[in-house]
Amino acid sequence: MKRQKKAILVVSFGTSDKDSLKKTIEQIENEIQNVYQNSVVYRAFTSQMIIDKLKKKGMVIDTVKEAMDKIVKEGYDAVICQPISIMHGMEYQKMLTMLEFYKDIIDIRCGTPLLSSVEDYDKVTEAIIAEIKCNTKDAFVLIGHGTKHFKDACYSILKDCFLTKGYSNILVDTLENSSNTLLQKLQIIGSNTVYIMPFLIVAGKHTNCDIFGKEDTWKTKISSQGYTVYAIEKTLGEYPSIRNIFIEHIQNAIKKTPMIL
Repeated sequence: MKRQKKAILVVSFGTSDKDSLKKTIEQIENEIQNVYQNSVVYRAFTSQMIIDKLKKKGMVIDTVKEAMDKIVKEGYDAVICQPISIMHGMEYQKMLTMLEFYKDIIDIRCGTPLLSSVEDYDKVTEAIIAEIKCNTKDAFVLIGHGTKHFKDACYSILKDCFLTKGYSNILVDTLENSSNTLLQKLQIIGSNTVYIMPFLIVAGKHTNCDIFGKEDTWKTKISSQGYTVYAIEKTLGEYPSIRNIFIEHIQNAIKKTPMIL
């Protein structure tokens, strides 16, 4: 029986920060390739804006369509599409829409985003507690991007998971929200020391300008209220335990039947 020729397509929103790209997306791809040595790993971004920005800097990144065209042309029988995203939000739906054209051409199986099951929430909270060495006396603030998609509820679920583990001092908020509510919650915790970290896979404009920048950022707004603020600048994609969850999702996708849209 002929052995199936498989490709793995790693799909992310993308980043124009080349340093973060190397530390996160590229590192995830390398670890996937190390596990699946008989498959070839491809990369695609869903953000055309970032693709265009990198092109001006001399770096060519494929869209999902361009990557899939290459995979089909090069004669692969099957492809695992693994999204490097937090939730089943708009970018995940965009990926599925782009893949729909190919579902009758090639065996497509899709992995799931970071937060896709009860087990995922447990693993992510444990990973963060371990990686940033959380204690129960200081305040910790995780800042995600946020979305108008209904899956934005994942941030509230994540906060509840920390609470269940005894960490009522770990807050989860998003850039979509006002910082005023967060400041009220910090008053309730009652700690003068606050650690903030991005709940993002990669770094980019949001981490550099919106969270940790020097003017009108989450860090400066919290500091202006008299708190001593420390920045944990590592993003989720830099944590080995988080990267491993994506690899587990690929393993789960391999067991699936071909994608049905």
